[in-house]
Amino acid sequence: MRRYSQRQSLSSLSEINITPLLDLAFVLLIIFMITTPLLENSMSLIIPSSGVKNSAVPATQVQTISIDRNEAVRLNNQVVDLESLSAQLIEMKRANPDLAVVIRPDRDLPVQSLIKLMDALQRAQIMKIGIATRAETK
Repeated sequence: MRRYSQRQSLSSLSEINITPLLDLAFVLLIIFMITTPLLENSMSLIIPSSGVKNSAVPATQVQTISIDRNEAVRLNNQVVDLESLSAQLIEMKRANPDLAVVIRPDRDLPVQSLIKLMDALQRAQIMKIGIATRAETK
């Protein structure tokens, strides 16, 4: 007479244990979830260009606004506060509708200060705005 334990060892395994497969699938899912955002941040972008050339603005129509890291604003090397700057820009725009402004911000300037300056330019309805930058040396 056979024992029950011997009979059990001779029977074939009719079920597949899928627990290790699920563990592997979850590990791969976690790896892909972690690495996907890293790949998106290092994306190479090609900036679109236009076939239409921008017309050159005469130097007499360009005003320079500098703002340093202490948020001191200068209009053509004259210190002004933000409220009087807005009034001066409105007067300049009224006198010259083709007025252009170049902003020279400090590298350590908080972004919110630059946004306040851009808001003042928008209130004066000045649309020709440039931000002066310097190429990095490698």
